[in-house]
Amino acid sequence: MPPVIDTVVFDFGNVLVGWDPYGAFPGRTRAEVDAWMAEVEFPAFNLAQDAGRSWADARATLADRPHLQPLLDEYVANFAGTLTGPVPGSADLVDELHAAGVRLLGLTNWSAELFRHAAPAAPATTRMEQVVVSGRVGLAKPDPAIFRHLAATHHVDPARAVFVDDSPTNVAAARGVGFHAVPFTTTPALRAALRDLGLPVRA
Repeated sequence: MPPVIDTVVFDFGNVLVGWDPYGAFPGRTRAEVDAWMAEVEFPAFNLAQDAGRSWADARATLADRPHLQPLLDEYVANFAGTLTGPVPGSADLVDELHAAGVRLLGLTNWSAELFRHAAPAAPATTRMEQVVVSGRVGLAKPDPAIFRHLAATHHVDPARAVFVDDSPTNVAAARGVGFHAVPFTTTPALRAALRDLGLPVRA
């Protein structure tokens, strides 16, 4: 018989809490923000923040392009505006798993300096037993090392755990370390996937 899954590891952004980086720029047009994101190469730039780079150091990397610094400052100052609230249905699912005695952990790519905004935007994030925040440990998904860090630090047997993430790349990385892994699309679809894995959630 395969081992029983007794642990669910949640990514946070766009799984438990909505994230839209454009929300940090209420006074800018989308074209302005798109141009800034293209010039700073925002996905890679943001991943460096998730992996532990400070925002002061990030700003310093733009010293030779000072026209890019004002929007960076706006992004940091208005970061709470990027969080759009709980993903529909996610809080009920977390509460249901918790009530059933399933162990809940978080594994999120998030700047250490800005992680404080998660709980007000989506209180379900506080229901986790422990949370590995990438910016705090200096590792970021999809690096397999962060999955091994979670397993070793919090005594998780990957064969008994399912990881949930909206990024297919991160899902593949988790599977490579031995986790069951589910790509997140919607909470109802996640419920179905968890039920298929034998977890006690309603259809």
